[in-house]
Amino acid sequence: MSKSERKSVLPAQPSHGYEFGGPIGAFATSFGLPLVCYLASFLCNDISGCPVPSVLHPSTLSLEKLKTEIGWPGILGLASFKTTGFVLAYYFLSLVLQTVLPGVECEGVKLTSGGRLKYKFNSFNSAMAIVVTTIAGTVIQGPDFPLWTFIWNNYTQLITANLGIAFALATFVYVRSFSVKSGNAENRELAAGGHSGNLVYDWFIGRELNPRITLPFFGEIDIKVFCELRPGMLGWILMDLAFMAHQYKLYGLVSDSMIMITVFQSLYVFDALWMEPAMLTTMDITTDGFGFMLAFGDLAWLPFIYSLQARYLAVYPVHLGVAGILGILAVQGLGYYIFRSSNNEKNRFRTNPDDPKIAHLKYMETASGSKLLISGWWGTARHINYLGDWIMAWSYCLPTGIAGYLVQYSSPAPIDGQSPVDGSFVGGPSAPTEIVQGEARGWGMAVTYFYVLYFAILLIHREMRDEEKCLRKYGKDWEEYRKKVPWRMLPGVY
Repeated sequence: MSKSERKSVLPAQPSHGYEFGGPIGAFATSFGLPLVCYLASFLCNDISGCPVPSVLHPSTLSLEKLKTEIGWPGILGLASFKTTGFVLAYYFLSLVLQTVLPGVECEGVKLTSGGRLKYKFNSFNSAMAIVVTTIAGTVIQGPDFPLWTFIWNNYTQLITANLGIAFALATFVYVRSFSVKSGNAENRELAAGGHSGNLVYDWFIGRELNPRITLPFFGEIDIKVFCELRPGMLGWILMDLAFMAHQYKLYGLVSDSMIMITVFQSLYVFDALWMEPAMLTTMDITTDGFGFMLAFGDLAWLPFIYSLQARYLAVYPVHLGVAGILGILAVQGLGYYIFRSSNNEKNRFRTNPDDPKIAHLKYMETASGSKLLISGWWGTARHINYLGDWIMAWSYCLPTGIAGYLVQYSSPAPIDGQSPVDGSFVGGPSAPTEIVQGEARGWGMAVTYFYVLYFAILLIHREMRDEEKCLRKYGKDWEEYRKKVPWRMLPGVY
């Protein structure tokens, strides 16, 4: 492509340099994080323990022993045509529901080209249609409802299938982005941060801002918006429900910890689906291109990493008791209150500044004409909603307690008075199996509390990206705003 040709397809905004460590960081992330998904699947399992015994005794570690403990299926066993077909059918169903169900018509924010894209939102209705169907099937067939057993029995192959779709989508939109022309009638644009000229980095970060395709029957599909809330977010809850069904199948009950995690995470997901139009003002939609970063995060990382706690509890249930339940409810309630009320305040201010609920708030006006809140929630910290999000993350992990277990085969039956959950007694008299914490106690927290650590890093990094974006956009006005609202996420601390 000549220099003049390249200039004709670039957005009005210049590229603003590398993020995520540039091409090397993009490459490492693109292949390192999928590996984490597999490691979480294999190193915390129902075959030998969480973590597997060899991790506790690295001096005795051998490749063959590790393969046995993780149930290694072989390279070819990581994928299957059947599972891939199932996942593609799930995506197809999501497209059908998006097309046929009623929805809310909205316009996106103004693009640098001056136009606005139109959207149809009905992910809440779509999700409810699927969930109600699965509930009806569970009422009829119990924990052996085929969807739940399929998810449990093909967990690793499901990871591979979704990873494959993420890689394929990222490659498709990257190649197609080179057809973007300046002044096109479809309002196609390149993302400001996605046209560095480095293939690996641009493929990862996303070259085109809002890639869309037109399909027979389905019409125009916004690939980024479709992936943002549909397959992965609902997939997260379907994973939780499958793990809940498996726990019931093993123990004949569902623990209070499993109920709390599933309810909390369902609340988070369905809240996002219900507030779907608010997505249009988020960085993912307004700023980031669609590449492997978002495709992988939406379709693979989110459903499989965010559901690790429920997967753990499916094998080793934890009883919280009244005190534990109340304590975790308080954590969840505080986080959700900060998260939802702050986001509602911002969304009302952006869409209707005269709304009586927020009309009293103070703001400063920038040279660009934008208004920045300096009172209310957004006067306490510039990214106060992230604090609520992180507090909620703790309520997803705390129900697992001091995690870790070992699977002991041919164990004696539990003593009289020992409940199935406390003894984790599984299996028949001929081959009794006991799930005990033993020396694994505490070490499993590397898996069940991984989400809290990862989410803190994610939010801090996202907040730093937000700061850089706003500084570029508002210049000296943002510097003045930071003086009025000095705290980033946690008032008085950070």
